[in-house]
Amino acid sequence: MNYIDGVFHIESFLAVTLGIIVLFLGRRLTSAIRLLKEFSIPEPVSGGILVSISFAILHALTDIDISFDLATRDLLLVYFFTTIGINASISDLFKGGKPLIILLCITIGYMLIQNLTGIGIAIALDQPPVFGLLSGSVSLIGGHGTAIAWAPKIGEAFDLDTAMEIGMASATFGLILASIMGGPIAKYLINKHKLQASSNEQMDVGTQSNKPQPSINAYDFLDAMLAIHVCIILGAILNEVVSHFGLQLPLFVSCLFAGILISNLIPASYPRITGTRWPARKPAIALIADLALGAFLAMSLMSMQLWTFIDLAGPIFIILTAQFIVAVCVTVFIVFPLMGKTYDAAVVCAGFGGISLGSTPTAMANMSAVAQKYGNSHQAFIIVPLVCAFFIDLANALIIPYFIQLIG
Repeated sequence: MNYIDGVFHIESFLAVTLGIIVLFLGRRLTSAIRLLKEFSIPEPVSGGILVSISFAILHALTDIDISFDLATRDLLLVYFFTTIGINASISDLFKGGKPLIILLCITIGYMLIQNLTGIGIAIALDQPPVFGLLSGSVSLIGGHGTAIAWAPKIGEAFDLDTAMEIGMASATFGLILASIMGGPIAKYLINKHKLQASSNEQMDVGTQSNKPQPSINAYDFLDAMLAIHVCIILGAILNEVVSHFGLQLPLFVSCLFAGILISNLIPASYPRITGTRWPARKPAIALIADLALGAFLAMSLMSMQLWTFIDLAGPIFIILTAQFIVAVCVTVFIVFPLMGKTYDAAVVCAGFGGISLGSTPTAMANMSAVAQKYGNSHQAFIIVPLVCAFFIDLANALIIPYFIQLIG
């Protein structure tokens, strides 16, 4: 840890250590505050937001900034999505074909609505329309990565010096809203329609809280880690191959597809050095998925520099309030009915809440918290990451230029 020019730079090892502490803090908060547990607020969310607010208070009192080396955090995201790929089967993908297409169509339509909402509210607030675009699919459903990629281009096109700040502030506050909306929506839908999970589904992430915990030994854990590493190696190779054709994919997306390929193309009886079958849907994979996702989200939320967005808070809060209301209405009145009004649909809605204003990890964390309380939905854990980890970026790449031209 270094202190230079009023900034504490926290290196990767300490950042991971603090992320683990934040996870335990979130767990203690969830246990102590019934409301958090009742509405399935993910543990890393409650801990991460509390710590980021504490850092903001520290900055206000001392003018000290805190920055983190998040390289390890990004690796954890690769680990998580690789586990999702390992757990996927071709038969599941075929079963999820229709729901996948329905959710994709809803999501693309929602992206258009999100941009129109942002632009409309910005105009009503006497702000330039580009302000609303930056508080639309650029930063919300697109997340921090899309905001970072597009803000400089949008700023240059509209001569807006604060484009990056607007995009990052919207993405940050949107992430907070997304983290706390999925659980309550799922709870409302599950209770209202008296929905129940299938009793025989193995967990994709973590373990169900009201069931006996599975036993995992050291070799189970190492077997799962070896499988994950093999998939990551193949994923890195796939990533290099597709980049030569001009298609830039995040590494975690190619690793997800590598997991799907290996799990479905190599027979389960194929001999392995471990002497065991491929660990798809084994408790060790679910455990690693839970660990990686929790640590990733805890580190993401604790590292938010909330104090950097104070000047933009007013209009952004108004726009995000409108975006939040629209997202809830779309989730409850469009996503849930069109997905079949089943338990799987309710879990998908928890994930859509995370997609709509946040990010792919937020969607997965929302679904994980719901699944651990009410029961797993394997269908949701297959179709939601495919929609939000792959198709959204492709759709946004077409939608954002269209709106730039529309308001230009």
